[in-house]
Amino acid sequence: MLHNKSFMRKTKSGKVLKVVREHYLREDLPCGFVNCPRCQPILEENSQMIKLQTLSPQAQRLLVVDTNVVIRQIDALEHPKLMDVVIPKVVEEEVRHLNTKTHSRLRAIIDNKEKKFFLFDNEHHRETFVERLPGETPNDRNDKAIRTVALWYGSHQLLPVILITNDRLNKEAALAAGVNALTVLEYANEIRDSLPEWTDMLVVGQDQEEQNDAFTKKTEYPEHKSKNETEAGLKAGRYYQGPLRMNRDNYTEGNVPVEGLEDEILIQGLQNLNRAVNGDIVAVQLLPKEQWSRPSMRAVQKIEDNEDGEGVSEKDQNLMEEMRPSGIIVSIIKRNWKPYCGTIDSGSNGSQALFVPVNRQIPKIKIHTRQMENLKNKRIVVSIDAWDKNSKYPSGHYVRTLGPVGDINVETEVIMIQHDICYHPFTESVMNCLPSPDWIAENDPDFKNPTRRDLRHENICSVDPPGCTDIDDALHIKTLPNGNYEVGVHIADVTHFVHQDSAIDKEAAERSTTVYLVNKRIDMLPKLLGENLCSLRSNVDRFTFSVVWELTPEAEVVSVDYFKATINSKASLTYEQAQMRIDDKRLHDDISVGLRKLNALAKKLKQRRLDAGALELASTEIKFIRDQESQEPLDVEMYQLRETNSMVEEFMLLANVWVAEKIYESFPNFAILRRHPTPPKKNFEPMIDAAGKIGINIEVESSKALAESLDRAVVPKDPFVNKLLRILTTRCMTQAVYFSSGSVARDQFAHYGLAAPIYTHFTSPIRRYADDIVHRLLGCCIGVYTLSMDIDNNRITKLCQNINFRHTMAQHASRSSTELHTVVFFRGRVLQEDGYITRVKTNGFSVLVPKYGIESMVYVNTEEDSKDFVMDKITHQIKSVSLGDVAIGLMNKVESLLSSMHLNGNRFVWRSRSMRTESHCV
Repeated sequence: MLHNKSFMRKTKSGKVLKVVREHYLREDLPCGFVNCPRCQPILEENSQMIKLQTLSPQAQRLLVVDTNVVIRQIDALEHPKLMDVVIPKVVEEEVRHLNTKTHSRLRAIIDNKEKKFFLFDNEHHRETFVERLPGETPNDRNDKAIRTVALWYGSHQLLPVILITNDRLNKEAALAAGVNALTVLEYANEIRDSLPEWTDMLVVGQDQEEQNDAFTKKTEYPEHKSKNETEAGLKAGRYYQGPLRMNRDNYTEGNVPVEGLEDEILIQGLQNLNRAVNGDIVAVQLLPKEQWSRPSMRAVQKIEDNEDGEGVSEKDQNLMEEMRPSGIIVSIIKRNWKPYCGTIDSGSNGSQALFVPVNRQIPKIKIHTRQMENLKNKRIVVSIDAWDKNSKYPSGHYVRTLGPVGDINVETEVIMIQHDICYHPFTESVMNCLPSPDWIAENDPDFKNPTRRDLRHENICSVDPPGCTDIDDALHIKTLPNGNYEVGVHIADVTHFVHQDSAIDKEAAERSTTVYLVNKRIDMLPKLLGENLCSLRSNVDRFTFSVVWELTPEAEVVSVDYFKATINSKASLTYEQAQMRIDDKRLHDDISVGLRKLNALAKKLKQRRLDAGALELASTEIKFIRDQESQEPLDVEMYQLRETNSMVEEFMLLANVWVAEKIYESFPNFAILRRHPTPPKKNFEPMIDAAGKIGINIEVESSKALAESLDRAVVPKDPFVNKLLRILTTRCMTQAVYFSSGSVARDQFAHYGLAAPIYTHFTSPIRRYADDIVHRLLGCCIGVYTLSMDIDNNRITKLCQNINFRHTMAQHASRSSTELHTVVFFRGRVLQEDGYITRVKTNGFSVLVPKYGIESMVYVNTEEDSKDFVMDKITHQIKSVSLGDVAIGLMNKVESLLSSMHLNGNRFVWRSRSMRTESHCV
């Protein structure tokens, strides 16, 4: 059936045109449930064409929900026991336009067959399509369409139908039309016996929240400026905009970096923070210069340490730093609220509770719950709903329970949620993009493509960490007749399987990276690709994107070639196995000889980079030996680096540099590159100060000067000092980021740490989405791909923003996983090891224990300690009054007793025998 929709449109010239659009309506669209008698004839004719849903065995009603319910109550809709729900197409479309994240979550619910949600296309069904009447608002028309859907489903007499809406007018209109309509809270009361926790998951109205607030309102925050006032203030230069970054040691202090300002704006005290939370985009008003302050030198152990948080006393300020531009937050431009993990405060009782987030940058959250006893000593998830100006804490709602505090799997899930890791299973639409598990290279049409070279005869091998299954890269080398070498870097051809804008491509773009935790890996791509068809395993044919150079014996590049290939790796080696082949001179097979040649060239490539000013930094990377059954850590050891690690790294760096040059040459306005900005000199001040305390001078005028200073920074009696300085230097670095070449000036492309004028990532497409974009751009450069019309600077910039965020979160999650397993390792153990002091605060100091990669604060402001320890404002040392000259300062070596670690607070005991005292490290 064809339905014409017409409307009048005014052109720029003032003429009025009548626009007629054709809208097709169908009579053969069933309600979607296989056991509907009314739709049976349609189902019999179209069963292969229509996606159907069965009702749950315990189904007692059908729910139809409106758009506001989906937007506000998506957490409640995700409850696994909430089933048999109809989502009208008009609702799905509205949600898509209003909130893309919520729309993605809604689509995931609909795609989950266990949830029994059905998306009904009411807009193309003759009986449910609703015409918009003259003078009727789009919202009123959509509400009428939703009511029509509820009536239509009621006529099928499958089950009683309930329309869930919090819109008073919509509910009244539904009841008048004979539709059973309830608010979300009314429906929650009806199912209270079967789903008692569902009420806790609801986002309640602010009026109800205030009526039931049992917590004393000690705080009245300033009113936020209106949107118009904020925009006017930003335009006039009275306000500044930027993201709030909370101090990791002090939740009452944060900084707002502002584009165009050299210094970040310091925000101190809860009043000045004005209900902003970490990550919010805020508008800031600068205080008069005489009210500027210095960053705090105090570390907050827990929220109760400074509940009022009003400013910082002089004794707690970092008096070695200059006054910083300081300000107050006048409005929140964009909230960064997300689900938070934590526990119920032990002092909570009744139906109201304070939720304490694991992330100490987030304030406590008020929630209402009927599950108080069940939630104690459990990790739960809570979302913030609002923060009234009269309320000391934000209000929120319970989302779900993860499990008992201390369970390693529960704590791992906490890490993933806290770092916004996409760890949901791959959807059916993603899995449908995969090739057959029986895929064979020779049977693929592209195998015979003349642009794909057959290199299966070459002595290609891979070198990776032990247990690596997602092998991205492989190498080969052979001597040419002229005495030069042909060296090839072969990278998994992921984009052969992951086509642009497909479901799997969109999922990979969202995830952006594979996340490596101690006890699990969250893949960017399904295992069929990552561990099988794309992984360059030995003795199987695999597709690659290859870069091949002719190099002189001095590792100078004579020529370079880029092409797609088919390879058959002759060996999949670990770093240790490759090192043994290199070192064992008795081995003269092609692979061993080739590895020795590659290693010799790699050393020359590395020396050339170091001569140019590349930095050799360090980290506290460790690895765990785990029990095969329980997965709990049995032992900890420092990660050992070999020459073969460096060998592989050098050729990957070489490939990345040359590919960067190639794609930038072809696409100067939207090549995806990676840069590492030069750190401001002030970033190095803590490290320079620390080195100066032990008589070492560090130069930071250039990366080369810094590298040479670090090479000279040797203390013969303590070899670890050099590594410690390199660790501290790493913390002075700015973050390396992906960017579009059209958004940054050419002189800002450089990678400071690598001393490279231009750089990108090409070599890990299985685990990094940036590399896949680079593969597509390089493919366009050599003519194997066609440039997509919508690839431009704006699209690449948006992709880079998400990739940078996901990359950072993955790094933080990995570190948190290491810390978690360290905590588990120390349960019930008492070990004594050397430690080094890396930071000093007015009330404590941070100790790094190299053997275990542990670094944490030792607080000396306990009741018994406070009279004994004082902070020297000049030297920034904590001195013991009772022990005379004994002082704690940067780079000091201490003996530490590690024990009693537990997950609820990550606490261990530190004891310095030389100081004869004990403090708790949290």
